[in-house]
Amino acid sequence: MLTIISAGIAPGLALLSYFYLKDELETEPITMVLRTFISGAILVLPIMFIQYVVKEEHIFHSALLQAFVSSSLLEEFFKWFILFFTIYQHVEFDEHYDGIVYGAAVSLGFATVENILYLFANGLHDAFGRAMLPVSSHALFGVIMGYYLGRGKFETKAQKRQKWIVLSLTIPIFLHGAYDYILIAFTNWVLVIIPFMCYLWWLGLRKAKQAKQLTFNKASKAL
Repeated sequence: MLTIISAGIAPGLALLSYFYLKDELETEPITMVLRTFISGAILVLPIMFIQYVVKEEHIFHSALLQAFVSSSLLEEFFKWFILFFTIYQHVEFDEHYDGIVYGAAVSLGFATVENILYLFANGLHDAFGRAMLPVSSHALFGVIMGYYLGRGKFETKAQKRQKWIVLSLTIPIFLHGAYDYILIAFTNWVLVIIPFMCYLWWLGLRKAKQAKQLTFNKASKAL
């Protein structure tokens, strides 16, 4: 049991530590990051229950709807909801890069509990693949969500602010839906998911770098 829990937690904590330690200007309070992580973790059981009901009632028959509605829309909306209504307005969200940290935290909280439950049900032989695909993808969806929330947080023009906030939800939903659709609809999904994950890592790291640059620019103007 301890081995499974450790294997389930390790990738999420490693990825969260990576993005957290990249915040070089002003590190976020660890208590806030952990609370966000736990909030994401709490989402797992209610979302899994809803997904179970949807599956048992055969509400969605096509792979497209399963990927983009039952999985992507449901999971990303609730993660976004937590970020927007608890973190976005918080005084500690005072830099562009903070969106990256909190976005990664809520997503990895969700991914970590989901990963532990999966490993308990299916065994440790899937631990490496789970770390490389579901856990990593959730982290990157959260990073991208947090980037756009950060843009919205510090945008002075109302119309542009609304645009960034809308993108903070719609882009992760689209990327998550594409990820799940590949796994559901493609027979040789490995041939498609590898380039997709390479693109997702490129995009996530690029957004993290851009957020860091915006943070430094904001700090320079304040001096």
